Amino acid sequence: FSGEYHSVFKGRGMEFAEVREYQLGDDIRTIDWNVSARMNHPYVKIFDEERELTVMILFDASSSESFGSRNQLKGSIAIEIAALLASSAIRNNDKVGLIIFSDKIEKFVAPRKGRKHILRVIRELLYFASIEQGEAGSQTDIATALEYMNQILKRRATVFLLSDFLTEGFEKDLQIANNRHDLVAIRLMDPL
Repeated sequence: FSGEYHSVFKGRGMEFAEVREYQLGDDIRTIDWNVSARMNHPYVKIFDEERELTVMILFDASSSESFGSRNQLKGSIAIEIAALLASSAIRNNDKVGLIIFSDKIEKFVAPRKGRKHILRVIRELLYFASIEQGEAGSQTDIATALEYMNQILKRRATVFLLSDFLTEGFEKDLQIANNRHDLVAIRLMDPL
């Protein structure tokens, strides 16, 4: 079970994906000489790389997530989204990890596979939603969470950042994390 679907990352995999025109910086070993000879212009072969992905969920547990003017708090909605993402990842046999942060790193759960692990991730999320305000940090520091994630993740991963982004000074760290990983930012908002 090395992965249940084809990766979006292009590489030197076994399954042929397409032929496209040569672009500056392409590896010359991937040139398709037959197509290049017919078209009088260099073309390269692109392959899909099959791999298991690592899904990392960065969860904002600051006090601003305890606000909600409708039926649910922002934190409750974030837990549902994180549980949905983790469940979807485990169906594809991917590893799932969790970083819960506020103004510091509250909890880190290393990426692993398995149903028991997903239940642990959900349990940790529910625990941090139920603790009192005094135990978790009250501010949001996205830059610290992104720096920590970049230190612990050595391979490329799909990262979901769940926060209301009520902070400043994280743009540079967000750009660095986006260059290293496939980063998806999910902003939690309330009408008020």
